[in-house]
Amino acid sequence: MTLRTRVGLAGGAVVLVALAIASVVVYSTVRADLRRHLDESLAQTAAQSPTIAAQLKQKVADSGHAMPIESPVVVGGTLVQFVTAPVFPGVNRAFVAVTERDVAVAAGDAPAYFQDVTHHGVDYRLHTAAVPQSRGVLIRVARPLADGADVLTALAALLVSLTLIGGLVAALAARLAARRVLRPVRVLTDAVEHVTATRDLKARVDLTGRDEIGRLGRSFAAMMTALDASVHAQRRLVADASHELRTPLTSLTTNLELLAEADGLRDPEAPAQVRSAIAQVGELRTLVNDLIDLARYGEGTTRAEDTRLDLVTGRVIAKAAARASGPRFESALSPCLVHVDPDAIERAVGNLVDNAVKWSPPGGRVLVTVADGEFAITDEGPGIPPADVPFVFDRFYRSAQARSMPGSGLGLAIVRRVVETHGGEVAAEPLDRGVRMRLRLPVVRD
Repeated sequence: MTLRTRVGLAGGAVVLVALAIASVVVYSTVRADLRRHLDESLAQTAAQSPTIAAQLKQKVADSGHAMPIESPVVVGGTLVQFVTAPVFPGVNRAFVAVTERDVAVAAGDAPAYFQDVTHHGVDYRLHTAAVPQSRGVLIRVARPLADGADVLTALAALLVSLTLIGGLVAALAARLAARRVLRPVRVLTDAVEHVTATRDLKARVDLTGRDEIGRLGRSFAAMMTALDASVHAQRRLVADASHELRTPLTSLTTNLELLAEADGLRDPEAPAQVRSAIAQVGELRTLVNDLIDLARYGEGTTRAEDTRLDLVTGRVIAKAAARASGPRFESALSPCLVHVDPDAIERAVGNLVDNAVKWSPPGGRVLVTVADGEFAITDEGPGIPPADVPFVFDRFYRSAQARSMPGSGLGLAIVRRVVETHGGEVAAEPLDRGVRMRLRLPVVRD
């Protein structure tokens, strides 16, 4: 069953239920109103009992016929019965039995009342009251309940017909309206099926509404754009990684092949070849570790806590100063609290420090500052050509002067990935002598 059909059936069901409830209310109201009018009519007839009694006596006198005592007579479609004093409870052959309550009404000890009775197989609405100005005399007036049954039957048939027809018309109208209302859903479904069948992530959804479907369409389009960019990025990563892995693997294979020759191990060049192979393995290990870190930091922060950026920087500088003999470190670290993954930020800061050490000349100065959520490091190396500045944080990007030096081209890419994952930003600023690298993170305010 299609969504359009389900919407039509749901709309019809809602209208059907609403009409059914309305019909029940209308039927109950009309039935109660008819019962009220019937009771009022019986009460009015009972109130005219002295006049009715006089008319009956005159009619009997004029006709010369005797009328059985307490026999009910029909007056204007109403059955009227007088019960003369004294009133006793018991079976009344002419009409329904007299009860103790009737005796109390005749004596004036109980009010008049209504009840439903059956006489000779006919259902009546009976009103019992005392005859005004006549001590101990009862009048009982009754009308068949069937007098209003025809009206109620016709009304019930009409309401049932209207309910069924209204539900059917509403279902058809809802189904027709659903075609237009559900058009965005159909467009979105077609787009999803197209992507599923063709793997074409460039498919776009043209939904401009401001309702939930429109928002869903825009979110789907944004998701497809992001997914397309992610797939292309993965393809570039695989291509770049394959290119970077090819060189050390080729060199390593060559060295191992030379060592595998008959006189390989006795060759005077064998130790150098072994050292070269070990170096190439080290480069491969570094490249693989950098790839793993790049992927891991791209998945978001697994944990975050309030961290002193200045203290993290101090630890990184201390480690770098202990193993680097060339540059001279100077630092100005102001207390700075950020909410980050401390390990990831330490890796990013460490990559920037290692980059500065790598490019600093022997005896050069490396200046590190931390203030107001910003880490900055300045070296006195050869700097960055202006044409390379927009690409220094890209994966596997290496300038012409860096291609002859060790490295994978992933260190600064990891820095940007870590910082952007934490909601920060990175920048490179060429100087007359050297370069300044900066990263900025949101500060935790007291």
